[in-house]
Formats: sequence, C-alpha cells, structure tokens
Amino acid sequence: MSLQSLKTVGYAPSAMPFSLVSMTIIFLCRPNDAQPLDFFCSENTTVYTSNSTFAANLKLVLISLSSNTSASGGFYNTSVISNSDQVYGLALCRGDVAADVCQNCINTASQEILQECRNKQEAIIWYEFCLLRYSYWKFFSTMVYAGKFPKWNEREQNVTNPDEYPIIWDNLMRNLITQTAYSKLMFATGEASVSNTEKTYGLMQCTRDLNRGECANCLRNEMGEFQTGSLSRTGGMVLDTSCNLRYEPYLFYNGSSASPTANGSGRKTWMIAIFISVPIFVLVVLGCLYAYYLTGEEEKRNANKVQNIPFGTPDFPEKNIQDGNQMNSSELPLMDFDAIKVATDNFSDSNKLGQGGFGTVYKGMLPNGKEVAVKRLSRKSWQGVEEFKNEIILIAKLQHRNLVRLLGCGIQGDEKLLVYDFMPNISLDSFIFDPIRRSQLDWRTYFSIIGGIARGLLYLHEDSRLKIIHRDLKPSNVLLDHDMTAKISDFGMARIFCENQNAANTRRVVGTYGYMAPEYAMEGLFSVKSDVFSFGVILLEIISGKRNSGFYRTEHAQTLLAFAWRLWIEGKCLEFADAVMLMDTNTRWKAEVMRCIHIGLLCVQEDAADRPTMSSVTLMLTNESVPLPQPIKPAFALSTLILQPNHSSSVICSVNMATISDISPR
Repeated sequence: MSLQSLKTVGYAPSAMPFSLVSMTIIFLCRPNDAQPLDFFCSENTTVYTSNSTFAANLKLVLISLSSNTSASGGFYNTSVISNSDQVYGLALCRGDVAADVCQNCINTASQEILQECRNKQEAIIWYEFCLLRYSYWKFFSTMVYAGKFPKWNEREQNVTNPDEYPIIWDNLMRNLITQTAYSKLMFATGEASVSNTEKTYGLMQCTRDLNRGECANCLRNEMGEFQTGSLSRTGGMVLDTSCNLRYEPYLFYNGSSASPTANGSGRKTWMIAIFISVPIFVLVVLGCLYAYYLTGEEEKRNANKVQNIPFGTPDFPEKNIQDGNQMNSSELPLMDFDAIKVATDNFSDSNKLGQGGFGTVYKGMLPNGKEVAVKRLSRKSWQGVEEFKNEIILIAKLQHRNLVRLLGCGIQGDEKLLVYDFMPNISLDSFIFDPIRRSQLDWRTYFSIIGGIARGLLYLHEDSRLKIIHRDLKPSNVLLDHDMTAKISDFGMARIFCENQNAANTRRVVGTYGYMAPEYAMEGLFSVKSDVFSFGVILLEIISGKRNSGFYRTEHAQTLLAFAWRLWIEGKCLEFADAVMLMDTNTRWKAEVMRCIHIGLLCVQEDAADRPTMSSVTLMLTNESVPLPQPIKPAFALSTLILQPNHSSSVICSVNMATISDISPR
C-alpha cells in the first residue's frame, strides 16, 4: 500500500460563552465546505497518461461514485477493470448530511482529486462532509491505520479544566467507538458536559467496508493520537483512509438527525444498552471468579500480558476475510506496547541487533521465555510509516518457510513496533563477509541457503496470493534460523503487482547500492527481474566471500561482477570461489560451485529480458540435467554510479545500512 503521509487537521474556536462574537469565531474556525481539508497523492506509483486505459477507467469510477454514493445511503465502492488496468474507488459522506449535500461534496471531490493529484494512480481527498479515494489496487475491507496529528494546528485553545477534561473526553470517545462500530451507518455523534457552561461534542465514522472489530481498532488508534499530548486542546480532527474522528466545544454536526436518541429512538437505545450490559455484567462476574483461582499464578498472568490481542476484541467480533486481496486482521495480532518495552529492557543498547535507515532492531525476551526480534521504526520518518504499513499488509498475507514470520505489532502514538521470530544466527552477511564465521559452514550449508533464498523469491513472484517485488534484497535482509534456514525479511520497500502486471516505473528509487539492477538504478524501472539481479549478486557474494559494493576499483576489476566475468571467459571460474568453498575434495561440490557461478552470471545480465525467472533459477539449482544458456556480459552499470549530494533528484538508497539522498550517472 502506497499511502504514506496521511495528515490530520484540528480546529478549536474560542471557548467563551455563546454570543454573537463566539458565533463569528466558530464560523471563521470551521472548515470551508468548498475546500478540501487535505489530500494525498501517492508518489510511489507509476504515473498514468491522459490517453491511457487507466485514465479512462478512472473517469468511469469517478462518474460511478458521483452517481451512486448519495443514492446508496452515503457510501459506495466500485471498480472498473479492462485491458489489465484496474481502478478501485470508494466514497463516503458524513452520516448526518442530507442527500443533496452528499451529492455536491462527492461531485466536487471527484473533480478536485484529478486536479490536485494529476496523473497519480493512487489518491485520497477529504472534505468536511465526504471523502473520496481511488487506487490501482483493491483496498476494500483493508484497514491499515495511518492517521497523524498535525503540528501546525495553531487555532486550538487550551481547555479550562486540564485535570478533568481528559477523563470526560476519554469516556465520551469510548462510548462513541461502541456506538460507531455497532451502528448500521458506522457513524455516531455525542456530547458530554465539561462544566456548567461548557460541553464537548464528538463525531466518529468508519467506511462501511470494514467489520466492527476493524472499525473499533481504527478509532482507538485515532484516540491514541490525541492521548499522546493533545488533550490540553478543545478540539481536533484525525483523517484516515478508513475512519475519522472529530471533537469540538460547539455543536458542529446535525444534532436532530445524528443523535442516537433522535426520531423516537430513545427507547430502542435503552433496550440495546440493557441487552449489551447484562451479558457484560455476567462476563465480569465470571472473570472475577476466574481471576480468584489464578491468584497464585503470577508468572502465568505476566506471560499472558504479551499474548496476542486480536484487532477485533470480544466487544467487537469480526468475520474472517478470505479474499486474497484483503487482510484478515486476526492474522496479525496487536501486542501490549509496554510489555514489548519490558521485553527489550526499554530498548537498551545491549539488546540492539542492528540499525537501518527506517529504524532499529532489538532482541527481546517475553515473560514466557520466547525470544523475539523487535523492529522499532523511526518516529519522525514518513518512510518509516510507509515501511510499517507495507510490512503489516505483506507479511500478514504471506506464509512460507523461507520468509520471516511476523508475530505482531505494537502501536502507541508515534511509536510503531514490529515483532518477529528471533533468528539466532542473525543474517547472512554476518557469515559470508566474516572470515572466521564463514569457515564454520561448509558448501552444503551455503548451497541450502542459496536454494532457500530462491524458493522464497519464487513464492513472492509466482506462488503467493500476491505478486510481490521485494526491491531491497541483500544479505542483511536474509535472516538465518537455528537450522541455518534462509528467511527473507524487511518488506518495507516491497511493491504489490497486479496479476497481469510485469513491470512498473518510479521516480523514487529505493534499494541498496550494489544490489540494484541497472534499469532500476538509472531509470526507475523495476520488475521481478530486478529481484533476480539482486539474487545473482548475493549468489556471487556467497561464493566469493566478497562484497560487490566494497569491490569497486580493486586490483582485480572494477566490480565483483566484472571480476567474475573475467575469470569466466578465461576459463578460471573456480578461482572466483573462496577457499572455504573448495576445502572439501568432493568433486560434486566443485561442480555445484561452478554451476552456481554460471547461474549467478545469468541473473546479473544487463538486459532484464536476458535474465531467467526465479522458477527457472530454482529448476537450474535443483536439476543438474537442465542445460544452462551461455551468459552475456553482465551489467557493470553500477560501477559508474557516484554520489552527488547537491543533485536535485530525490532517490532513497542505502549504503552499508546508511541512507543517502541522491544517486546519479557519472
């Protein structure tokens, strides 16, 4: 998913007594109905042209949203798929607005989004009374929270009772979450008295493609944005793709139509409250009795503190989502944030396993004795937020022996954590580039690791429910478990391809110097063959024990690839292999080493069309009878790339785990 910088907006007029002056202030501070509150245009997707099939399909989607949203009760989603180009669209009107207001808002949004996000394949725009979103991928029924609270909100005023207000606000918001999740429209409003003369009014809404648990979880996350330090203010709003929250010290919604007790529904509300309260009371009593019998089992209770907490809690049961393009939220549990902090000794340096451009990885020990690896994403990095969403969406859907397993995530305000199975042998680079540790493994183990990486990539490219391009495959992203089984990790830069999509282009190149295919590094063009190139580099690094990125302009050649090619054409390819690979006199092993060098050279050929697919690579690795074509001179283009800090292009690329901003041709 490419949405990466979803912002929030806040409003807070003066809290003075109701008068003509205060009415004027309210009018000035509330959003302009004709102007968008905010919009987002993804920079991480291919730009479409005005005469393309995508553009035609997008226009049909927007016309359908404009025509049907109001008539469908204020929510509508649709898609148009033709010529392998698909567009998915969704529109939502605020639950208390009239049909004509909804119609006008969606009409405006469908026109404005084309102006604000010209030629973008993914975008979303928010107005006070509606939101509209479209994308090239099927995002329906997929909730990944990405709301943020803005720093520029200067109009908000301080509350008059800072000690009592957070408690009053919290109670109101929690009641609204329950009402919203169980409401047919997934919309609710309410109010609470702050003092004898003041009130606070709240509004919550979810898109109706979510189930109850996902809606409740989305709104809880939005509550968390304010609970991290913004509750000294009298009003605010959070905008997200799947839910919205707003509160003000004045009545900003249509109270007559939106109130839960309007139109004679007070008796119904009380009946619902009774039906909900009685079972809850029984459950509480049973829970207390159960806790009594567990009083002496302190250790067990501590262990339960970090057991998986599903997105849909018992209060908000959810149905399973089986569609391969949707994420079942129960597949990825939330974990107690404070418990994760304790497990890592408050993220102490002694538990640090490594650090990358988007965050730091720590070793942790849960109370039940299970070892985990915790990735703590950078608080201030938008790329970190994007990586967090990508990891959740992708790894929750992907299950394979050669992919790292994500156990859960923890969220608290700006803090975002990913919890994985701990890999005791860390990563591949810690073995192949360390002379001492390298000698501890024999060729059979290295050959098994090579096969594991190939099978993991094959699953991503062809066998999984999604077609995934990793885009940052390198030895440090190949983890090793206690049996030295290879596990591909770090899907923060990965991209989902459509079933019939083979390539894409981006102006925002992400990856690691030395492993990027030349067409990607120079032109932003990436495909499954980009990952094949990275695999070929890793394969040659495993055999030689040398880094491609550290080989630049040595006495042997300009790059590791050039060195391998020179020895190949001279008929001396075994000289490319590290001595460790040839310690055993087994003739079969030497033949496998030579075959792997051959396959590695096929994978790093300059023209992507000349590189094999991962299905072919896997077959060539496992079946010696499969003939190998002769390789063509490999790509040396990466040796011509230099860093120019003052270059104006925006490219994200990491060198030895560090992030640089520019990369350009010599």
